[in-house]
Amino acid sequence: MIKLTLVVACALIDADNRVLIAQRPEGKTLAGLWEFPGGKLEPGERPEPALIRELAEELGITVEEPCLAPLTFASHGYETFHLLMPLYICRKWEGTVTAREGQQLAWVRANKLRDYPMPPADIPLIAHLTDLLL
Repeated sequence: MIKLTLVVACALIDADNRVLIAQRPEGKTLAGLWEFPGGKLEPGERPEPALIRELAEELGITVEEPCLAPLTFASHGYETFHLLMPLYICRKWEGTVTAREGQQLAWVRANKLRDYPMPPADIPLIAHLTDLLL
């Protein structure tokens, strides 16, 4: 039986309708690939509080739960686990987005997201963001 891994991701959208993506740093699985910020849920944690925690840890911003809107999800089978990843959009946060874990950040127009190599689970999410933002 393959392990099911639940992670949560966010498409932060700025005033210019650009989406924030982060490059996985060296030493992590899939290093060098670009992804939407987020991370794994702790045991017993709901997706929204997990995403709020991850955005604070990774980017130094404060997000309120009503500012997170579910958009879609990814379901992808990797070799050793199956990933289930809801994607939320967020247009309002407090603080300045800052790379706090050594990752590179990029604000990208939705129609340019395919120019950045991403993990297989993230790629199908691009079409939903493109439909929303273009």
